Amino acid sequence: MKSINFKKLILPVLFISLFVNISYAVDKKTHLDPPGIVKNPATTVEYSPGKRKFTGISSLAVSQEGRLWAVWYTGITPAEDANNYVVVATSGDKGETWEEVLAIDPDGPGPVRAFDPEVWLAPDGKLWVFWAQQVQPARSTNCGVWAISTTNSGSNNPEWSEPVRLTDGVMMCKPVVLSTGEWALPVSFWHLWEGSAKIVASDDNGQTWSVRGGVNVPREVRNHDEHMIVERKDGSLWMLVRTKYGVGESVSHDRGRSWSPLVPSKIQHPAARLFIYRLNSGNLLLVKHGPVDLKTQRSHLFAFISKDDGHTWSDGLLLDERSGVSYPDGQQFSDGTVYLTYDFSRTKDQNIMMTSFTEEDIKSTSARKIVEVYQNRRVISSGGVKISDR
Repeated sequence: MKSINFKKLILPVLFISLFVNISYAVDKKTHLDPPGIVKNPATTVEYSPGKRKFTGISSLAVSQEGRLWAVWYTGITPAEDANNYVVVATSGDKGETWEEVLAIDPDGPGPVRAFDPEVWLAPDGKLWVFWAQQVQPARSTNCGVWAISTTNSGSNNPEWSEPVRLTDGVMMCKPVVLSTGEWALPVSFWHLWEGSAKIVASDDNGQTWSVRGGVNVPREVRNHDEHMIVERKDGSLWMLVRTKYGVGESVSHDRGRSWSPLVPSKIQHPAARLFIYRLNSGNLLLVKHGPVDLKTQRSHLFAFISKDDGHTWSDGLLLDERSGVSYPDGQQFSDGTVYLTYDFSRTKDQNIMMTSFTEEDIKSTSARKIVEVYQNRRVISSGGVKISDR
């Protein structure tokens, strides 16, 4: 029997180990690279809606001219995984028809995913598209918030800025403009256990960003955060946070630098994103599943109005009763119309939906108004469906 020469084996083993470690290190850094920006993605085979197996988590904004913009993320496998990319679509006819104009994709099949997008019209009229990039869906991985913007959001084919990484973390809810003029992003630092639900602020219209304080969400109830921020009329900031029990809340009296301990909110909700927004009237809009004081499943999206900064709420206007609707987001236009998007059946029907209503529609809550709002429903996108089949 021949003896084994361990000296001859050790160099190949060391080489393989070094190669694996270097390759892993390279993969770990790829989420820091700018993604590819693909124009007119629906006309390509790779990004055709017919190839999609997962579609969801949408956001909507309205330009000063009334053009609608929607974003969501999707992929060729029925999961939230390395295949995910972001789609940007626009409508010039109040949502009757939609055109997919961009796909934001870091690297095709992975290892980096683009996900949790948000579209937002800033006070200066600039339209921002935000999204997160992550090398793998794991808490230990450092995610990052990226953005592109345009000054010509009234056009269906505007020039976009180059992609820029703004901060660590994930942001999937609307930014807020504080009374001081500062912009505040609700960013979750998934890679941290303490103080994860943070504010990332800019005092120069988005040129630079800095991390402020964050709310500590206890580990036993932590569930992605997905927090939203409202500035109350007394100047305090009110944060609503997704938790395992539903919704937690916290308050800051120093523009987000320090926060009260998280406590359960009176707003009852499943573990899912809700939508809260300051209307032109000064009242608050809340879109959530079920009545304010009743915890339901992901079904029955209602819209409510509060005239006292969220202490009490009106009766609700039913927007969509189906099981599988989720993640509302939207914006009010200057004429008072609220345009809202949400998803339905992320791996089967794969619908990105929209509807529209007014504050007066919510206040009336008549049977006629419910029917009228039902008739305002439109499908922005249907994953798994070829454009020729629509």
